[in-house]
Amino acid sequence: MDSDWVNAAGSVFSALGTVGAFVVGFVLLRREQNREAERAEDERRGQAARISAWIEEYRKPNDARELAFHIHNASEMPIYEVELPMPEGGDTEFVGLVPPGQTVRRPAPESWRRSYVEPEPVEIEFLDSAGRRWTRNEQGRLTSAAESGQNPVR
Repeated sequence: MDSDWVNAAGSVFSALGTVGAFVVGFVLLRREQNREAERAEDERRGQAARISAWIEEYRKPNDARELAFHIHNASEMPIYEVELPMPEGGDTEFVGLVPPGQTVRRPAPESWRRSYVEPEPVEIEFLDSAGRRWTRNEQGRLTSAAESGQNPVR
């Protein structure tokens, strides 16, 4: 009778070990999947995170001052279909392409001069080199078209 009890306890212990090993394996697999998803997201956002836009006054070669939008692409690939939506609800300023490692400057509308005090970020929309549409708002928040529910390619 004692050997039946030992065999039963051994079987229970073995079953618990098997279930425990399955649970530990599942937890480790899930963690690895989460890490992979985070790495993929970081990679996907990599180029877009290196794009910025701001408005700033600069001095022209003739010493005149001009207010201009600056779009900086610190990535190693160009960005496309760059647009600067105007906050007054007007048209957008279409820039087109910004080459890698460059800053493109476009004159700002005269209406911006009335409220200009110092350099400040502006909203920008663009396509990265993989064709994904991104928006960076005035507070610096980067959003993909997929996150915001927009159509990725216009």
